[in-house]
Amino acid sequence: MLEAVSVDQLRTFIAAAEEGSFSAAGRRLRRTQSVVSQTLANLEAQIEVQLFDRSGRYPRLTESGRVLLAEARIVAGSMDSFKTKARTIAEGLEPELSVVVDVMYPMASLTVGVGLFRAAFPHTPLRLYVEALGAVVQLVQNDSCRIGIIGTLPLVPEGFAAEKLLDVPMVTVAAPIHQLAAGRRVIPQRELEQHVQLVLADRSSLSEGRNFGVLSPLTWRLADLGAKHAFLRAGFGWGHMPLAMVRDDLASGQLVQLEIEAFRPQMQPLAMFAVYRREAPPGPAGRWFLDQLKGE
Repeated sequence: MLEAVSVDQLRTFIAAAEEGSFSAAGRRLRRTQSVVSQTLANLEAQIEVQLFDRSGRYPRLTESGRVLLAEARIVAGSMDSFKTKARTIAEGLEPELSVVVDVMYPMASLTVGVGLFRAAFPHTPLRLYVEALGAVVQLVQNDSCRIGIIGTLPLVPEGFAAEKLLDVPMVTVAAPIHQLAAGRRVIPQRELEQHVQLVLADRSSLSEGRNFGVLSPLTWRLADLGAKHAFLRAGFGWGHMPLAMVRDDLASGQLVQLEIEAFRPQMQPLAMFAVYRREAPPGPAGRWFLDQLKGE
């Protein structure tokens, strides 16, 4: 009977173990609780091993179930990899490449990557969007883009694969006329909270209720990084920026780097990841493009 064990049964087993109940597993798999229960009962009968202890209010993995869960994940993961590679081979070269890039990604590196792509794939159109926070992920979720490059939203949704690309150095800055720029000193958070912080706004609802790098209750939210840059130079507030974008301003004195207590000894760089839906991975052109960005 072991030969009759299916990947679907293993996925049901994994979902039930991870969700903690058959009803929650059913919602995840879009099946009724009775179908989940019957699928697991059939699996247990086929392998002649009890996977769940059903004596309590919620099913609990038996010791045997815990051991076999790890094996089930390996088998299911291998099948996902097999299907992914098969789909990539069947699809061939993409008719076009659609990519959405986090606004914080260094444009110099992106420009180099795009130039190399243009030379390598002259007949593959490139459709490029620039967004921030959850709006990057949203365009991948709704199939508008095949690949997303995230950074300002450090959350990878379920069902997505992620690949590290690079780290973007960040600095906290203000105009020299701003009160926080007076004197070279470490600025405590209680002082930051008295001044307007300029932050990026999310065009999507994916980061609703979450703040990333926000240290002041006084905020102006801007959907455009260029506007934030201009407002910083005008002295309207303080904020975090990619070092590459403000390096010339720091050199000319139009902006001043702030040393703040919350980020001592230094502000952590912003990690950039390429993300895509597991069931729709990059094709040959997309994979080549990501490899170039990693090189950059």
